[in-house]
This record gives sequence, C-alpha cells and structure tokens, in this order.
Amino acid sequence: MEKDRARRIAVLIPCCNEASTVANVVREFRKLLPAAKIYVYDNNSDDGTALRARKAGAVVSTVKTRGKGNVVRRMFYAIDADVYIMVDGDSTYTAADAPKMIDELIEKDVDMIVAVRRGKSATAYRSGHKFGNSLFNFIVRLLFNSPFRDIFSGYRVFSRRFVKTFPMVSNGFDVEAELSIHALSLDIPFAEIDSEYLERPINSHSKLHTLRDGCKILMSIIRLLKETKPFLFFFVIFLMLCAISVGIAYPVLTMFLQTGLVSRLPTAVLAMGIMLLSFLCLTCGIILDSTSRARLEIKKLHYLQSEHY
Repeated sequence: MEKDRARRIAVLIPCCNEASTVANVVREFRKLLPAAKIYVYDNNSDDGTALRARKAGAVVSTVKTRGKGNVVRRMFYAIDADVYIMVDGDSTYTAADAPKMIDELIEKDVDMIVAVRRGKSATAYRSGHKFGNSLFNFIVRLLFNSPFRDIFSGYRVFSRRFVKTFPMVSNGFDVEAELSIHALSLDIPFAEIDSEYLERPINSHSKLHTLRDGCKILMSIIRLLKETKPFLFFFVIFLMLCAISVGIAYPVLTMFLQTGLVSRLPTAVLAMGIMLLSFLCLTCGIILDSTSRARLEIKKLHYLQSEHY
C-alpha cells in the first residue's frame, strides 16, 4: 500500500435508516484507511442516520428519492476520486478487507473487485435471501455466461474509469446486478475475493423484501438482457410463439390432411397471426442486435478513453 498512498480513496456508504450501525461503519473505515474520504449518502432516513454519520466524521449528503440505485447514481456522479469503495452501512461487511481489495484492484490492474459473502454464522444470511441470491446467480450465469459468484454483493471496490463510465439506470436493489452485467457486457476486467459476512445487529433491520424486490430484480435482469442481448431475448419469444402457433394449428392441420377441409377457420387465422407475430419478433431481434452492437462499441471506446485511476 505504501506506493499507492497518493491515490485518492473514497468510501461510499449508501444508507437508509441505519442510525444504529452507520457510525460504527464510518469509524472502522476511518481507522483502517485514515487518508480516505468517507461519504455517507442518506436516503431520506427518519431515524437520525445523517446526524450520527456526521458526528462520526463522514461527509454527509441526502438523497430524497428512495431507492439504493438513486443513491449510488448520485454518489458516482458527485464524488471525484481514484479508487472507490462502496459498502452498505449496516455493519454486515468487514472493513478489514478494504486494504486487501484496494491492493487487488491495483496489482491485478482490474476495474472492479467484488467481495463474495461468506456467512460467519448460519443466521447471517436470511434463508429467503440466500435462496434468491443463488437463484439469480444461476440465472445471470445462464443468460450472460457469468463467472460471478455473488452478483448482489454490496461491498465492492472500483477504479475511477469504471465509476465514471457506468450508465446506471437502476433505481433500487437491482443496482448490484446492473454493475455486474455492465462489467460482463463490456468485458471489463474484475476479480473476486472471499469476505466474511456478519450478522446484522439486533436493532438493525434489512430493507430488502424477498418477494417484492426479487420480482423487481428479475424484471431488471430481463430488461438488461433485452438491452445487451436483444437477439437472444427476441429469439426466445420467437420460439415460444412458434410453439403456441403450432399447438393451436395442429388439430386444424390434422383435419385438413384427413378431409381436405378447414373446418375451424378462426383457429387457423389465429395460428397464422401468432406465427406472423413470431417472425416479426425475430426480425426485431436481428435489427436491434445490430443497433446494440453499435452502442456497445461506443461504450467500449468511452470506457477505454477514460482515465483508469
């Protein structure tokens, strides 16, 4: 770390109603990274989070529009640094891994380090969250050929180049999935390290709702698939519509081959309409794929032209 002391390090802590833990998080990072600037962005809390963070020595700002994605977007836009550490303010991530993550970022010359959560106790991970995380990791691995082991980790280190070229559109807890898929789509170098995941303090409560936020995250992944891989997205729809059309038309075709008559004309028209719609989707996928590739090249050029640190 000695040779990199001159690098400007920013610790970004998005918070919403974390008054019981945020001061401890700020003090831990202050102790381990005394030269870093620590920023707490309070997401319109009503429990005194901002006051406690300010007393602990953090630079505090407020984002009134609820949603973690809105907070992270504001932080990435407003804060200027060479290395960025993003961590939740709930004391579930250990600050002791931060220096190692910064070293990994610089020594491996990558743009993102992801802390893969390893529960210290059986109760550190809620069962619903653990299942959802495994399920979505599998989905992203299947759709995007992802090597990520924990796409929803909220503990990450970024280069300046990554932060300043990230076109974030997410508003909520799906921001971590978008960060991961952005790295995959642009082939941005990244690495992962195992990190101890701690149990929430008794007086701290998760803001993540398993079913509601899980549905939002799934829709976000589908949207990102449509934007980054439109041919695959529309090809799947094409196959589904073709199967429906053939299923509807099968009795009509069977009757026609036996009698030479089309006895169920409305059914035949419906099957033909669905088949035409399927080929329309396939055509859209081909056209949008070309457009997506052009946009991807522009993003890559912008990324490569940006200052690394």
